[in-house]
Formats: sequence, C-alpha cells, structure tokens
Amino acid sequence: MKKDFYEVLGISKSASPEEIKKAYRKKAIKYHPDKNPGDHTAEENFKTCAEAYEVLSDPNKKAKYDQYGHQAFDGNGGFGGGHHMNMDDIFSQFGDIFGGGFGGFGGGGGGGQRRMKGSNLRIKVKLTLEEIAHGVEKKVKVKRKVQATGVTYKTCSTCNGQGQVMRVTNTILGRMQTATTCPSCHGSGQILDSKPANADAQGMLTEDDTVSIKIPAGVVDGMQLKVAGKGNDAPGKNSVPGDLIVAIEEIEHEFLKREGENLHYDLYVSFPEAALGISKEIETVSGKVRIKLEEGIQSGKILRLKGKGIPSLNSYGNGDLLVHVNVWTPKTLNKEQKQFFEKMIEDENFIPNPEKSDKSFFEKVKDMFS
Repeated sequence: MKKDFYEVLGISKSASPEEIKKAYRKKAIKYHPDKNPGDHTAEENFKTCAEAYEVLSDPNKKAKYDQYGHQAFDGNGGFGGGHHMNMDDIFSQFGDIFGGGFGGFGGGGGGGQRRMKGSNLRIKVKLTLEEIAHGVEKKVKVKRKVQATGVTYKTCSTCNGQGQVMRVTNTILGRMQTATTCPSCHGSGQILDSKPANADAQGMLTEDDTVSIKIPAGVVDGMQLKVAGKGNDAPGKNSVPGDLIVAIEEIEHEFLKREGENLHYDLYVSFPEAALGISKEIETVSGKVRIKLEEGIQSGKILRLKGKGIPSLNSYGNGDLLVHVNVWTPKTLNKEQKQFFEKMIEDENFIPNPEKSDKSFFEKVKDMFS
C-alpha cells in the first residue's frame, strides 16, 4: 500500500505551497542519487517524494487527492505518479528546486544536457454507470507522434551538446555570466542529422496507436487519469514520451440518478398496488432485482438497498440505492371508478391519518442530506 503523500513529505494537510516546496527539497536532497550512489532504496524514496510533490504542489491535483486519495490518480496502477517517472522526468520538471548543488542524473538535470519529454495527449472516455460501478478496461485509438525509423541525431554545434549556452552581459556591476537554454536544440543537446523522406522537420511521424486503459470502479465525471508514456514522442536520442491524459465523462442513466456513491431510483406504483402491497422489479447497476412493497405503503417512502450503489474510490465499500416510492394518482376516471372513489371519500380507511413515526417531506429531505 502506498504511503500517504503528506507523510512522505512530513507535512500537514494545511501546509502552504512554500512549506510543501521546502519539505520536498529537504527530502529530495536527502535521497538524491548523487548522495546515495548505487542505493536503490534511496532512489525509490527519491521517486516517491517526487510523486508526492507532483500532486501536492498542484492545487487541482491536491484537491482531488484530499478527496479520493491515491485512487484519484492510479487506481489500478496504470496511471501517473513518480514511480512512472524516470530520473530525467523528475529533474526536467522539478530541477529548479535543487538549484546548483547537484549535477543531473543520467544527463538529466543540473545544468547540462537533458533528455527531452514529449507533449501530452488528451482524450475523453465516455462511461456508463454500470462501467463506473464495476471498473472497465477500454481500448482507444489515439494519433501519436513517434520518432521515424532510421532518424539520426548529432551533437548540437551551438552548445556542444550541453543544452545550454553561456551569455556574458555588461552591467553597471561588471560583467555577468548567465546560462540559458540553447536556442538551436531547445536544451536536448542534439539536432537532427538525417531523416526518412516521410518524416517531418523533427524526424517524427504521426501514427495510430491502440491504448488499453484500465479504469478503476468509482470514478466521477470530470476526473482525469494519466496513462504514463502514451503521449507524443520527443525528438532526440534517449528522449521519453509524454503521457495520455484521460478525462472521464459519465453517460446519464435512463433510470438511476447518481449522488456521490449513492444512487436514486423513482418507483411509481398505482393506488391498488400501494393499498394491497406488491412485488416490483427495479433497475440496479448490477442488473434487475425484485423488492417487496408492504400493504398500505405511502407515497414518499424511501427504501434503502444497502451496498447497491457505486464503490468508493478509496475502497471504503459501496454506496446505497435509495428507492423513492411514488403513488400514482390517475388523471382520468371512468364513471364506475368515480362512483367508487366518491363512496370512499368518507370511509375512515381513506381519510389521511399519519402516525407520529411517519416523517414529513421536509424531514425526509433533511435526512437525505445529513
């Protein structure tokens, strides 16, 4: 089980952005590969700290993490996080935090050549309520940019493969030297040497790719999941691909209405059915089930079917299915029916006589939201 991100960085949930950054820098320096050569445990801790910082430093990701925990990003292990990054990803994203105290890792971060990461791709995946309730694996087709077969790169002559160029500026305080990203290779230290005729100016081709996405049960509309390494390739030797960002879109169900992890179902019954009691078949996300309605059931009665709702992303169990009973009043009556009800107007069984245990409409609404 993954450790809590706040525990990883040693901070509280109320920590400010500056405190989060400071805590990450402290932990990252402690487990930095340059300080722990050959220590695989330190390397894993370094990646875990980067994963925690990646989420907690982003207000939107932090809000989702606070609500759904790890499942918001990697419910089935197939989505993003530090363990899906390599060291170059970490240095390229958070390298400014380390300052100049460390070199890169594998050519990746402390002011020299770095491996380029491709751009992310974004898609929407529509899910039925049944798919959300049980989790699903979807295969989608995406158009990705990939390096063409046979493309070659050479060392950038502008920066001599360093990825940066030094500039000297005369100021009133004297000559100042600054390092900036190389304008020729954009920091990769490499430029295109040769490419196939069908490749673009960067040696890339656009291809169709089928990606398998494992979506955990309990996702919500608007949630974004990340499939690591399934975005566009980047030019250059040893570059790493971007990610595929998957936005969840929930298809509205014909009968069931979702409220968080609970589901609502409106059940309409006739006067005779309500008076005599009846067995009714209703829809659930797991198929149809039959429920028994007692004699004399009242309109507005709510029946709770435990565990028939949506699973929690944090594995806290399932929500419930709330069945709202509505007694249907006929809008038109024939002569015989009218005579029957006219006779029953004064009958004591037809005169409203709610018991103290019968809750009012407003009490039922209050219970639903408490």
